[in-house]
Amino acid sequence: MMGMTMKKPMAAAIALTLGLSLAACGGSNQAIRSLDSVNQPVVERTSYTLDVNTGANGLPFSEQRKLADWFETMDLRYGDRVSIDDPVGSGATHEAVAAIAAQYGLVVSDVAPVTEGYVNPGSARVVITRSKAYVPNCPNWEHRSASNFANKSWSGYGCAINGNLAAMVADPEHLINGAKGTGETVVMSSTKAIESYRNQAPSGAAGLKQNATN
Repeated sequence: MMGMTMKKPMAAAIALTLGLSLAACGGSNQAIRSLDSVNQPVVERTSYTLDVNTGANGLPFSEQRKLADWFETMDLRYGDRVSIDDPVGSGATHEAVAAIAAQYGLVVSDVAPVTEGYVNPGSARVVITRSKAYVPNCPNWEHRSASNFANKSWSGYGCAINGNLAAMVADPEHLINGAKGTGETVVMSSTKAIESYRNQAPSGAAGLKQNATN
C-alpha cells in the first residue's frame, strides 16, 4: 500500500509536466498559424550630406568639382535620392546640382529630408538618401521539432523568398510604395503594328482590277 500511494503523486507530476510542455509548444507558434509570413522585408534609410558654397550664379566651378567627386566617392547609383536644402532656394544652384546628378541618371527631388545641424547662409546642403532592404531574424530556426500536428508554418517561413527579394530589388523603396509608371507599357507599344494592320482596308474591297490580256 505504501508503494501504491507513492506512485500516484509521481504520475500526477509527470502528467502536469507533459501538459505544461505541450502548452508551451502550442503557445510559441501562435503568431504563425496562417500563410502570411512573419518574416517580412524591412527598409532602412540613411542620409549623407555635403555642404557646398553658393554664389549669385549658383555653384562655383570649384564647388561643382567637389560635388562631382563626392558623388563618385559615394558610388551614386539607381535607387538613391538626391535633394537640396538651400535656404535661399536658388534656381541656379538647383540646376547645377541637377546637371551633375543627371550624369548618374538621377533627378533631384523637390523636398529634402530633415538633417542634423543648420545650413549657414551662402551655402547649400546636398543630401543623398540611400535605402537598404533586408529581412531581420533570418534564418529563423526557433522551432526545430520535426512534429507539426497543428499544420502551422515554420518559424523560418518566408526567409528565403523575402530575403532574395530584398537582396535583388534595384530600388528598395519600391517594396514600400511600388514603382510609378508613365502609362506607356510594352504591350501598348507592341500592339501599334497589329492595330495598323487590322485598320487597313482589305485589298479586295474595291473589286478585282481589270487587266488587258491582248
